Amino acid sequence: MPKPAVFLDRDGTINIDKGYVHSIDQWEWIPGAIDAIVALKKAGFLVIVITNQAGIARGYYDENDMANLHKTINMELKKQNAGIDRFYHCPHHPEFGNVRECGCRKPMPGMLKQAYQDFDIDIAHSWLVGDKVSDIQAGKAAGINSMLVLTGYGNKDRALLTKDVVCLNDIVEASRYIISHT
Repeated sequence: MPKPAVFLDRDGTINIDKGYVHSIDQWEWIPGAIDAIVALKKAGFLVIVITNQAGIARGYYDENDMANLHKTINMELKKQNAGIDRFYHCPHHPEFGNVRECGCRKPMPGMLKQAYQDFDIDIAHSWLVGDKVSDIQAGKAAGINSMLVLTGYGNKDRALLTKDVVCLNDIVEASRYIISHT
C-alpha cells in the first residue's frame, strides 16, 4: 500500500547552511528540526532527504565523508525513535567534475523519481520542503506538493516564487502544516 512521504532538502532546511557541510562537527540542527522529523514519522510519513552536494564535484569532500555524516545524523535521530528513511544526493555540478549535466541535480526531479522507484510512495499525499527555488522546481517537476521554508535561502528566494507556493517560517511549522493537511 502506498505511503506518503516528506522529502526534505538538507542544508538550510533541517540544518544551518554553513557551506559544504560534510562532517558532524560542522552540523548544526535548525531549532526544532529533530522534533519535526519525529512528528512526521509518528504521523506515518516516510522521511527522505534529497540534497545537492556540489562539494563532492568540487573536491571539498568525498562520498564517504557525506555517508558518514548521514549515518551519524541517523544515529542521533534513532535516539528519538525516528530516522531518515533514505538520503539521496546529487554529487554533480555543471562547472566542476566529470558530469556537466544530470537529471538528479535540483531543480531536476531525478532524486524524487528515484525515490518513487525505490519506495511505494503515495505521491498525492506527499510533500517536498526546501529553502530554495530549485527545491520547489524539483518538487513541481515530480508532481509533488512543495513548500518553501524561510530558513537558509528561503527569505531571499521567496520573492522569486509565485504566490501559490506555501511559505512557512521553518521545518517545525512545515511539519505541523503537513500533518494537519493530510
